[in-house]
Amino acid sequence: MKKTICKKEYDTQAAELIDRKIVSYYGDPAGYEEILYRTPEELYFLHVRGGEASIYPKEDIIRLARAKVNHWLNNK
Repeated sequence: MKKTICKKEYDTQAAELIDRKIVSYYGDPAGYEEILYRTPEELYFLHVRGGEASIYPKEDIIRLARAKVNHWLNNK
């Protein structure tokens, strides 16, 4: 998936996968997945997707400030 945010492109194919967080099980309408990536420019983003009742009912890319990366990693 690709998305441009503030004139910067975030692309799951060109970025390095760092870690993932899966909440619940496949097929659960409230379940979701967050995948943390790092771009070659050292920018971080989450690729998110989930069921229709989840916090991520639509697939999306969310940029993540470097200061929040450790918090995400420690709370997965």
